[in-house]
Amino acid sequence: MKSVDLNCDLGESFGAYKIGRDEDVLPLISSANIACGWHAGDAVVMSRTVKTAAEAGVAVGSHPGFPDLVGFGRRNMNVTPLEAKAYVQYQMGALNAFCMANGVKLQHVKPHGALYNMAAKDEMLATAICEGIASVSEDVILLGLSGSAMETAAAKCSIKFASEVFADRAYEEDGTLVARSKPGAVITDENEAANRVVEMISNGTVTSVSGRKISIKADSICVHGDNEHALEFVKLIRAKLYENGIHIKPIGEVIG
Repeated sequence: MKSVDLNCDLGESFGAYKIGRDEDVLPLISSANIACGWHAGDAVVMSRTVKTAAEAGVAVGSHPGFPDLVGFGRRNMNVTPLEAKAYVQYQMGALNAFCMANGVKLQHVKPHGALYNMAAKDEMLATAICEGIASVSEDVILLGLSGSAMETAAAKCSIKFASEVFADRAYEEDGTLVARSKPGAVITDENEAANRVVEMISNGTVTSVSGRKISIKADSICVHGDNEHALEFVKLIRAKLYENGIHIKPIGEVIG
């Protein structure tokens, strides 16, 4: 039987500002990527989200980003490898404290936004991220873009890598995500998103923004928590997966 992880970026509210429908989405996913206070989230939100995930039996991952609350971590920053490594260590450590307080293990790390997209193409940056992860725990999985520089860097640093695909994002022909500044970058039709997910898992392909089919590996499917249709996306994707005999499991169980 085929199995896949279903993950979502959560814990992105900040103070009085609420983003996403975390309480509704959490029971429907298998892994949660929780913001660590730099691109989104704060200490109270982190604590609450880890606790809710633990109660729901959902695996927890750190979602480190650039120190850019105003830009939601989606603006590129010019940082050194030393800085990138320290950013990951700092944010992993912060979230892991809440994991320890709630008796759960930190399963994975998924870089956020611009840090994720830059590391997908820049092996030096990707290696710095992997070194940061490995220095904290060699058991933690790196969740990154399928076929990207992050996969190469993970192998070099001897840490596990899980290939992530996106239900609600469009792809370029080279397998990278279409920039959010371009038309059609975000898929808003839940039926289209669900059908794409089944294609990626069953056939190992996805139709790029140009109409060409490209190869892709799907260990984990991401739905963005700040997408206004996130709950509908997750519900329909779950139904489509079960309809096609695909089981939903945390990343750690999918890749072994």
